[in-house]
Amino acid sequence: MFEQHRETLEKALAAIAERGHWSAFPESPSPRVYGEGAAERGREAFEALLGRRFPLDQPGTGAWIGAERSPYGMDLGVTYPEPAVEELVAAARAAMPAWRDAGPRARALTCVEIVQRINRRSFELADAVRHTTGQAFVMAFQAGGPHAQDRALEAVAYGYAAMTASAEAARWEKPAKGEPLVMDKRFTVVPRGVALVVGCNTFPTWNAYPGLFASLVTGNPVIVKPHPRAVLPLAITVQVARETLAEAGFDPSLVSLAAEEGQGLATALATHPAVRVVDFTGSTEYGEWLERHAHQALVHTEKAGVNTVVIDSTDSWRGMLGNLAFSLSLYSGQMCTAPQNVLVPAGGIETDEGHKSFDEVASGLAAAVGRLLGDDTRAVELTGALVNPGVLARVEGAPSLGEVVLESRAVKHPEFPDAVIRTPLIVRVDQEKSDIYGREHFGPISFLIPTGSTQESLDVLRRTITARGALTASVYSTSADVLDEAERAALDAGVNLSCNLTGGVYVNQSAAFSDYHGTGANPAATASLTDPGYVAGRFHVVQSRRPA
Repeated sequence: MFEQHRETLEKALAAIAERGHWSAFPESPSPRVYGEGAAERGREAFEALLGRRFPLDQPGTGAWIGAERSPYGMDLGVTYPEPAVEELVAAARAAMPAWRDAGPRARALTCVEIVQRINRRSFELADAVRHTTGQAFVMAFQAGGPHAQDRALEAVAYGYAAMTASAEAARWEKPAKGEPLVMDKRFTVVPRGVALVVGCNTFPTWNAYPGLFASLVTGNPVIVKPHPRAVLPLAITVQVARETLAEAGFDPSLVSLAAEEGQGLATALATHPAVRVVDFTGSTEYGEWLERHAHQALVHTEKAGVNTVVIDSTDSWRGMLGNLAFSLSLYSGQMCTAPQNVLVPAGGIETDEGHKSFDEVASGLAAAVGRLLGDDTRAVELTGALVNPGVLARVEGAPSLGEVVLESRAVKHPEFPDAVIRTPLIVRVDQEKSDIYGREHFGPISFLIPTGSTQESLDVLRRTITARGALTASVYSTSADVLDEAERAALDAGVNLSCNLTGGVYVNQSAAFSDYHGTGANPAATASLTDPGYVAGRFHVVQSRRPA
């Protein structure tokens, strides 16, 4: 199990240092990549889970719970063991010493094996992600499968690099009168304690895997608390992890599932005295509550933000519009990285097709979205379905916030007639209305905002992101000076910046091993997925020494 993954671990370590393109898992669901019949077998495995008790043997109350309903209109009917919190925590703590004593390399290679086994269930996971999040199938396969698995490996690599940055043992000699002073010293990585991962509804694997594997590789047992609407993808993950750990000779209680139907379990776990690490993705309000009240734990949160696009000028008018239209439409804007605010000088912009007024920019963007989503069958494979009724309510209420540039329309899914699907809504809002565009409107809602100049646009970017946070920012300009100023603005606001995206790279996508997701330098997140700071606080180094 260990030897076959040594090369993968070494490649991952090289990738986080070099920051070039590398992926351990192919993102294409093509039969040429994963084999003939892989998709069909995955679908059958997913369907075999529906309407049944999920096969997971772990401490519980004896009750079985579950209320997941697919955004595509069907009840999943899967039930999970209701967790007995004190028993889960006690089992996790009991499993920790042997996992700690195994050492960084054994833990890392075991984690790689877990990820490899998860990869073999990518098609099953794709259907589970699709029917808990509303993502279209290809996106569910990629983001919920290989991309999430790459993020897991990335976290393993960062954790292993941090733990092995210095020697595990040393012979210390200090010259003295007569014989030198000689000591043998050992330095042991000691885990912080039980870790908790609180999953989100929209990207249950992609957002949970970094915290799960960063904690596990550094020696911490992990309790996974999924969102009540998206339990199945993480239940499959926990099942694979427990099976792998047991085969490797470790206690499977190092990873456990804490499913719930309602609310309150995350709070009980996050404030438990034995829980020493908390990873959370979700609302700003609850994330900030965790930061204030989970005093005993290291808390990493990813919350809401106001992602911003600044348009100054472009040498690819059609490329810019097409790229933005795709970014606004992908998964109905239900991504933490999706752009929301588009800032354009009121006097218009210069392009390769001549000067374009503000109104022409507005109509051009609306037309680009219309062209992209004009065919309903194609549209649903890009937009997916709305993940919950709250998103639909925001879409329906947003036209009252300003002047509608592009109306959102309902689309019928040819395979799932009960799916709720809406195309993007674009609303023009005056620059003074910062109370509107200065907060996140999660879903397919974006604001087109006229400003006095590009400099004013960059000032708005600085203010809104500094105050409310963002995970992405983007700028379009043919001026090197403007691009330099935009980079300074992004540094001031602490946000990752993309410049002049007109082709197949989009602002709301980030590549593992190369792109950082979040920075920890603005209110949208307390850390970056993934950098050394994300893993460093999850362990301590304890020294022992004795005369040689």
